[in-house]
Amino acid sequence: MAGNSHGNTLAAWTGVTICFIGFCIAGLFTVAAQPVGFVVGLVVAVAGGVVGLLMKAMGFGQPKEARSHATGEPQEQSS
Repeated sequence: MAGNSHGNTLAAWTGVTICFIGFCIAGLFTVAAQPVGFVVGLVVAVAGGVVGLLMKAMGFGQPKEARSHATGEPQEQSS
């Protein structure tokens, strides 16, 4: 486990942080019995996933070579 970089990217940290904030908002408004705030929290949580995927597409995620190395998949040989 120590030899891989599972999730240690800017895209992963940003997406998870935004999702965490969204779940905290939703939880707060659940206790306060405010359905509109709850839905806003869920929207923020979903937006965190979208932001993470967009950042990954922009190159802030784990490179493809590192993903295949971490999962044990065979790597392509370049000539």
